[in-house]
Amino acid sequence: MEKPKIISKERLEKLAQLVKIELEENEKEEFLNQLNKILEAFKVIDELPLENVEPTYHVIEMVNVFREDEVKPSLSQEEALFTAKKVKDGYFVAPKIF
Repeated sequence: MEKPKIISKERLEKLAQLVKIELEENEKEEFLNQLNKILEAFKVIDELPLENVEPTYHVIEMVNVFREDEVKPSLSQEEALFTAKKVKDGYFVAPKIF
């Protein structure tokens, strides 16, 4: 008996549409199997008793390695928009994302 899929073929097709990639039928099946295997692995992790485990952000002991913020000169709005394909009212114009 096959396990129920976490991601359906319809959801995969919608995701492919959102990221604007075209998938052949055999690619859809392959990606569907791979994504479901990955999500199954996350389900296993979700079931582990991790309530008392400290979150880690680095695999080695590290203190903040970021530099201090420094105010530096930046581009003017005119310079930033100079090479833009479309500009409206002083802003970049980008395609709408659904």
